[in-house]
Amino acid sequence: MRHLSRLLITATLLMAAATSQAAPKGCADTRAHQFDFWIGTWDVTNVDGSVAGRNRIEPILDGCVLQETWAGVSASAGTSLNFFDTTRGKWRQFWVWREGTTLELEGGLINGAMVLEGDWVDDGKPARNRITWTARAGTVQQLWEVSMDNGKSWKMLFDGTYRPAKAP
Repeated sequence: MRHLSRLLITATLLMAAATSQAAPKGCADTRAHQFDFWIGTWDVTNVDGSVAGRNRIEPILDGCVLQETWAGVSASAGTSLNFFDTTRGKWRQFWVWREGTTLELEGGLINGAMVLEGDWVDDGKPARNRITWTARAGTVQQLWEVSMDNGKSWKMLFDGTYRPAKAP
């Protein structure tokens, strides 16, 4: 009987340890890794080839969240948290600029590109933002557009190409 009790206790402890090391529920969903193509440290250039800045995207919290750290050449800086929200069934991004301005986006994978949208107020007027990340051969393109007429027309704010960063 004593041997059986020890065996049950050992089995229970092993199962608890295995369970605690398993990926959290949201990370087990294959959609939680659709944005992994963005992971890395990137040198970002504008359409004309000029340097826009450097962006580091790294998985945190057991790979369930992607943290972005942006440093632009024009002293712009910010960070975002990106994750697949299993409750909503959508990807979400929470962005904060150094100045304290925020932008919340949500969306998902459309035709192989990550497309996230969200609203903010620009000079007292509502603006719809849409940011699209597209994986290309060894690079990622980021297209940021804004609409002042609820999505009827779009104006490009930023079109950047991410290339793997060169050593500093």
